Amino acid sequence: MRAAATASDGETAGAVVVGVVVVVVVLGFSFGAIADTFESAPPCEHAPATTASAEKITTPVRRNMATFSQTLRAAVDRPRSVRRYAAGAMATLLCFHAHPDDEAIATGGVMAKAVHDGHRVVLVTATRGECGEVAEGFLRPGEALGDRRATELEAAAKILGASRVEILGYHDSGMIGTPENDAPGSFWQCDVEEAAHKLAAILREEAVDVMTMYDENGVYGHPDHIKVWQVGKRAAEIAGTKKVYEGTVNRTAWMRRVNASDPGDAPRTVEFPMGVDEEQLTTAVDVKDFVDVKRQAMRAHASQITEESFFLKMPDDQFRDGFGTEWFILRGAPSGVHEYDLFTGIDA
Repeated sequence: MRAAATASDGETAGAVVVGVVVVVVVLGFSFGAIADTFESAPPCEHAPATTASAEKITTPVRRNMATFSQTLRAAVDRPRSVRRYAAGAMATLLCFHAHPDDEAIATGGVMAKAVHDGHRVVLVTATRGECGEVAEGFLRPGEALGDRRATELEAAAKILGASRVEILGYHDSGMIGTPENDAPGSFWQCDVEEAAHKLAAILREEAVDVMTMYDENGVYGHPDHIKVWQVGKRAAEIAGTKKVYEGTVNRTAWMRRVNASDPGDAPRTVEFPMGVDEEQLTTAVDVKDFVDVKRQAMRAHASQITEESFFLKMPDDQFRDGFGTEWFILRGAPSGVHEYDLFTGIDA
């Protein structure tokens, strides 16, 4: 019932917004025409000569009508992002990743939450994940892994509610230290400026309000993940995207969890090889209500995340605890977790 009521309210609001926009457009051109008439039309040949008192009245009217027309026209001509806020619509989130399946693992929760909250979500990957590992016999005869992973990406995006999916077209660079790192056409070898302009074009076209990428080390040192950070931050500069988040892992929280699972006389000293220390984070988004959707999206990447994988074999309660918060660093913000939603401060 609640969903139906929400849809009805949305349709009514949409109709009102459309009506207002139509009126604004019509009035804008109508008042413009009237103002133009005041300014440029010759006096009627049968009209009496203009007196000083009449001029005193008509001059402010002409000026006010012309100013009002210009204001209305400016409102109609504003960028889509500005008009969207004026109409009471929501914001746009773009998640930039290296390979298919990264989106489900790293930002599946915030993507599903954003869609639930009424925002538009755009998903971009740099590659098709051609260098992933796949079990023998999994692919159909003649099927390329990159093609399969692109199909899986579309399926996962649909589960998460993304409205648009784009792949920039670079080749997977493989793990650090492999020959694929040096291959022509690999993402690791691409020109940062060229790739950034490709991404910036999407950021501008979508009037993106919030973008996510990875931290400076690519979360765990993968070449393509590091390149996402390099390209993403430059693309945001080109496009003027204001809120840019580095998605990462809370290393401190994972070590706490490890120590709690096997308490001893002294805490473990083994270093967790991913993410950053908690003190470097700025943003913690609670996505516990969306972990089932997140896991379903992971399952869509069957070539990479099998039913025997760590992600899918983990008991539900442990998965909820381990993946129920997604962590970020808001670029330009002071360190320390003080924000709990990616859209904080967005005037939507």
